[in-house]
Amino acid sequence: VDLAVLQVEGEDLTALEFADSGALRVGDFVVAVGNPFGLDQTVTSGIVSALGRSGLGIEGYEDFIQTDASINPGNSGGALVDLSGRLVGINTAIVSPTRYGGSVGLGFAIPSNMVADIMRQLVAHGEVRRGRIGLTVQALDAELAAALGGEAAEGVVVVEVEPGSAADAAGVEPGDIVTAMDGRAVRRVSDFHGQSAVVMAGDTVALQVARDGAELTFELDVDDGRMVSVPGARVDPRLAGSVLSDFREDDDPRGGAGVLVAEVEPASAAWRFGLRGGDIIIAANRGRTRGVSELWQRIRYARLVRLRIYRAGQYGNIDLR
Repeated sequence: VDLAVLQVEGEDLTALEFADSGALRVGDFVVAVGNPFGLDQTVTSGIVSALGRSGLGIEGYEDFIQTDASINPGNSGGALVDLSGRLVGINTAIVSPTRYGGSVGLGFAIPSNMVADIMRQLVAHGEVRRGRIGLTVQALDAELAAALGGEAAEGVVVVEVEPGSAADAAGVEPGDIVTAMDGRAVRRVSDFHGQSAVVMAGDTVALQVARDGAELTFELDVDDGRMVSVPGARVDPRLAGSVLSDFREDDDPRGGAGVLVAEVEPASAAWRFGLRGGDIIIAANRGRTRGVSELWQRIRYARLVRLRIYRAGQYGNIDLR
């Protein structure tokens, strides 16, 4: 997300009040303030055209407010406010058919809730410390809801639970239907991604799910310093019989990290492939594995896996077929 925090000194400055961007509705009136084409303090008006807009290829993570208020080059970083003068977003981009980027009523702003969370992180830590919930989800339709034995009409379906993640530790399972996070409804995948994006390390998230017709609530403790330890079979069936843990070298100036093979049962799948207790997995399929989460992400769909292992001062490879 393209945001920065600046500290300025001055007198008689008035700060904008932050509105709850989660309370916005399509059709709400908004006002965009900016400096388009060098024209200071230009104000344009419009409505909220859409919420949770993504897939534009503008940012790595996208959950924009779309507005038809005229936004042009020079508006980026300006305020998008409601009719009470409260900040609902920060203007960041437009879509235009012309090479010069003139407004055609397709402007996008970062929601104020995301802005506030990122601002607090930058002020407190100098960086954004995002938390990982550890869920992969897909859209819910009536046919899928019926197949899962539930009656939830809205929500998203949990497809995968990352081993050792906050969701895994709380007890969320594949097939659960996520209906709300911290009391805010999750109706579509963009809702889930939008709310997940503002979950920071150290947060506790209340996740409401439907499972077999019952409504359940899980408390997810999100911590970027969590040292994960999971059975290897949770990461990949070929690692069955092992226990895998995050590994850190606190005194390594290069930030050494990997996956420690804490133990391996003799004659297990992991043993037969050549893993032994004390091995450190530093890469998989030529990609660094700085922890169990990265290992899982790199090998979960791979038919052939090559692990780079550090053992007793030497490096070697182990192939999982």
